[in-house]
Amino acid sequence: MAATEHREDITMKLGAAIAEIMKREGIEILTGYPVNHLIEFAAQADIRPVMVRQERIGLHMADAISRVTSGHKIGAFCMQHGPGAENAMGGVAQCFGESVPVLVLPMGYARRLSQVEPNFNSSQAMRPFAKSAEAIILASEVCNVFRRAFTKLKNGRGGPVIVEIPSDMWNEEVPEPLNYSPVLRTRYGADPVHVREAAALLIGAKRPVLYAGQGVHYARAWPQLKRLAERLAIPVTTSLGGKSSFPETHPLSLGSGGLAVPRAVATFLKDADVIFGIGCSFTETNFGVAMPKGKTIIHATLDPNHLNKDVEAKIGLVGDAGLVLDALLAEIEPQVPSDRDASAIATEIAAINKGWIEKWLPKLTSNDAPLNPYRVLWDLQHTVDIENTIITHDAGSPRDQLSPFWKATQPLSYLGWGKTTQLGYGLGLAMGAKLAAPDKLCINVWGDAAIGFTGMDFETAVRERIPIMSILLNNFSMAIELKVMPVSTEKYRSTDISGDYAAMARAFGGYGERVTKPDDIVPAIMRGVAKTKEGIPVLLEFITSKETEVSRPGT
Repeated sequence: MAATEHREDITMKLGAAIAEIMKREGIEILTGYPVNHLIEFAAQADIRPVMVRQERIGLHMADAISRVTSGHKIGAFCMQHGPGAENAMGGVAQCFGESVPVLVLPMGYARRLSQVEPNFNSSQAMRPFAKSAEAIILASEVCNVFRRAFTKLKNGRGGPVIVEIPSDMWNEEVPEPLNYSPVLRTRYGADPVHVREAAALLIGAKRPVLYAGQGVHYARAWPQLKRLAERLAIPVTTSLGGKSSFPETHPLSLGSGGLAVPRAVATFLKDADVIFGIGCSFTETNFGVAMPKGKTIIHATLDPNHLNKDVEAKIGLVGDAGLVLDALLAEIEPQVPSDRDASAIATEIAAINKGWIEKWLPKLTSNDAPLNPYRVLWDLQHTVDIENTIITHDAGSPRDQLSPFWKATQPLSYLGWGKTTQLGYGLGLAMGAKLAAPDKLCINVWGDAAIGFTGMDFETAVRERIPIMSILLNNFSMAIELKVMPVSTEKYRSTDISGDYAAMARAFGGYGERVTKPDDIVPAIMRGVAKTKEGIPVLLEFITSKETEVSRPGT
């Protein structure tokens, strides 16, 4: 009798298939919090799991991984079904507000229970705050589900993409070989007719201003932005998200916009006849620079839904910022074959900046104790190696005290944000940035309000060996709320906060130092930098005054 051959179909578990897909897509780090069985499957596939103390921080870390790599490495986060997913909603909303591509992988309730109240259904609940949201309901569809997910993550305007994995599916089988290849990444450009119209407007404008958003970062269109500014001698400002897309030491730089701005930003926008927004949404927010009324607006954006959303545009250029700028330069350079003389504009900018800095120097160089926070941040800027630093602010005073004065010189060296402003966001951003760019000094600047929200995750930095430097401005108060809470402050001390956060950092195993004297600021920063080079996370706690003055337009 002839021998017969018996062959069983080769399969793999659903979790292993998901981890393999992630690995093929270049994901090297999975932030998360258990129980989510993907953590184990990822570790088996040599994807590093980084466990946080609170779900929001894990999303913020994944967010930074995507930002620092211009979306070429996608940040990924997973969490438990029910309370873990509920706790993560803030981080998902922050990614949505800032248009950051992040893969969010909640475990879900078993399929038979997923539609039963009060069970939290992530693919339904998170859909309004996501670019897409989908649950896996058939193991055989896993490749199709992730093909759709990664296509959305790698193309178009960014945003969180939710793939929910029901808890009863982990042991289901997926046929091998896995039918999955990394998805395409493509770009699209603007209508050539509108490009010609925009070029003509810019060439003929008397007082144009370029306003760069974070779309320039995702397109990596920094050289084209600089070429356009120099060819037509146009001054450049940025959104907080676009900060560092144009070197702020350049003679044509006005600095970044936000709630607090350098004087030159407001002056040049007010006097502009044409404002060209590139890679921006022009979203109206208290934490962004307001566009003056009555200006001619050219709006270049990846998302056509942004056109005429908050400002009226005369010309719309829908497409990737790099392709749009390439097309504009191809139209402009034959008509303007050499760089225009920028000396008059540069002199005007320098004169405005000189007067503005002179006004602020008493605070920037203050010898007071408690320390003036502006002095701390001024000394920080003049002590660290700016070229090799990535820094981010936090919500409230640290943002407004840092962003106008910090001169970013390298692309993606400043992680700015401000469409939604969750306290404590900066810590996770700094940790994620350090994971994505381990050779950089990664700094978050925050206050004693923000550390109350996410400070426990400094322990994550210690445990996961992520040597960031955390600059804490501690004034024992919710200082910017003092004006709006006078009665509750006087009667009930409602704006008071307390804590010894340097001691907390030491208790977690990091380096913590409290600084109270002006002469000790720079030495403490130098010690902190040295400790990060030894692989030790650092928290420097500066005891500061209740400073509330910020550089607003017109000041």
